[in-house]
Amino acid sequence: MRFDWTDLQLFVHACEAGSMTAAASRSHLTLAAASARLRGMEEQAGVALLARHSRGVRPTAAGEALLRHAHAVLAQMAQLRGELALHGRGALGKIHLMCNTSALVQHLPPLLAAFLREHPSIDTVVEESASPLTVQAVRQGATDIGIASDAEDMTGLQTAFFCKDPLVLVLPRGHALARNRSVAFEKVLDLELVGYSASSALHTYLSLQAAQLGKPMRVRANLGSFEAMCTLVEQGVGAAVVPAAVLGKAVGNRRLTVRPLSDAWAKRSLVVCAPVDLANSQPAGRLFEFLKITSNRTKQDFL
Repeated sequence: MRFDWTDLQLFVHACEAGSMTAAASRSHLTLAAASARLRGMEEQAGVALLARHSRGVRPTAAGEALLRHAHAVLAQMAQLRGELALHGRGALGKIHLMCNTSALVQHLPPLLAAFLREHPSIDTVVEESASPLTVQAVRQGATDIGIASDAEDMTGLQTAFFCKDPLVLVLPRGHALARNRSVAFEKVLDLELVGYSASSALHTYLSLQAAQLGKPMRVRANLGSFEAMCTLVEQGVGAAVVPAAVLGKAVGNRRLTVRPLSDAWAKRSLVVCAPVDLANSQPAGRLFEFLKITSNRTKQDFL
């Protein structure tokens, strides 16, 4: 069967209007030409697609099946035309990026803003994701670029340093663990905790680490704000594990104590990762190179 755009559009009009005359008018065809096209479609399909009656037409069972597919094909064609039109106006495409919580709320936004200002024809979709899931998505081609913890195995991917991103323990001032210079996450799991949003990448990541230790997290409250978490910690509700980078504004002059986690996975850096065959000429390749260059400048600040 070789139905073209006009055939499918004409058929949809006929089904929606219930009239060949109206369908022909909407398709800018004569009634004779429209009828001939629909008869040709039925001959190719080998089955009746429209049932004719005194008040017009309606789709047969086969016609209903064709109508569903016609809607899908026409929608895809419209999307294709739209994307080609964007390219015609100089638009290059859309980048999908996955990253963890601290990258999303702290490290990435200023760099992404600079990139988008330099590339007005490129759009981005940023999705929050725990590091293991991000790396898996990059391997499977489910995302263009990922930003994940360097504790993850990224063999077979191209990578670049992004930033330092250690996790720390926030305690109410005077807590017994505050006497330690650092605290193991296994000890943290003996405490009641205040957690970030239950749907966040940070919560997922910490839950995975707890599962590996065979101990659950005793979370008394999940909040979508690091500042709100610190408020509950200060009031003695529980302790919290957060990225050190978010504590500047959240801690302020509060009665809190911050201690690093002693676990190797918590002394993390974030890494940008992408498929090895990602070309620099592609939109995602341009973003990867941009983050690589700007992050290398940041890395020098730590040396």
